[in-house]
Amino acid sequence: MSLRVENVRKKYGDYFAVKELSFNIDKPGVFALLGTNGAGKTTAIRVILGMLAKESGAVTWNNKPLVVTDEKVGYLAEERGLYPKYNIIEQMYYFAELKGMNRKDAGVSIDYWFGRLKIDEYRKKRADQLSKGNQQKIQLAAALISNPDLLILDEPLSGLDPVNSDLFKSIIREQIEKDKFIIMSSHQMPTVEEFCENIVIMNRGDVVLQGNLNEIKKGYGRINLSVKADTNILPLAKECGLEPISHTPNGICFKTQNEQQGQELLKKIVESQITLVKFELREPSLHEIFVEKVGGDENAD
Repeated sequence: MSLRVENVRKKYGDYFAVKELSFNIDKPGVFALLGTNGAGKTTAIRVILGMLAKESGAVTWNNKPLVVTDEKVGYLAEERGLYPKYNIIEQMYYFAELKGMNRKDAGVSIDYWFGRLKIDEYRKKRADQLSKGNQQKIQLAAALISNPDLLILDEPLSGLDPVNSDLFKSIIREQIEKDKFIIMSSHQMPTVEEFCENIVIMNRGDVVLQGNLNEIKKGYGRINLSVKADTNILPLAKECGLEPISHTPNGICFKTQNEQQGQELLKKIVESQITLVKFELREPSLHEIFVEKVGGDENAD
């Protein structure tokens, strides 16, 4: 199985919300679709799912046009997609019917996911009686009810406390182990780094960075330096041409020109017999890469 998105464009009037978006998912796992608010991520997801018509391009699943009603696809939307005045169990059976499930199979799946997500007590509640976090759990159950091969998660951890965030993460790991194809859109960069091998970063409809996350990081090199010592090391850092970019109780952070500059500082600290608590020379985080690529765009929403 594979998902291919080729040269997809989506326009509103004269404004292109998505410009020439292309990516492939050729093996199971989690693919990240990232960007600022208004970058075009959700529009791109809706075009992929056929919820919005595209100006041009193609979306194929297993080498044929993706038609969601013909395939096992699950979608967790960023916006709440529940009917507020109807009880939850009726909605779950309705969603299952839309996915072509019979009532018996739907009941088995509902029982499993309501137990797994600890939401059995809300079966007869209306959606508008539930907290934001519990509505998110209901929507994840709805996305998973048909055991989809392709799962699209738009801000899956939105509104969740740490306990339920961990629960969602454990379910995502289970889906990975079952060889599911997953697209995740999230502003929580540590979560993206935890799950995603390949990423696309969008800004105002354009793709500004794309590829394997580990390879992208290697391309930057280990240029972020964090140091914590028992003695002030700023004079030594200045000798090495390093200026601090932040200074907190957890240490001092520098942006190096290259790894050798960091090693030079380490040598001076050792020669000065200063006790080191922490010395970390690392590649940039996804958060730092993201901010570099899109953070300077004052027009981003």
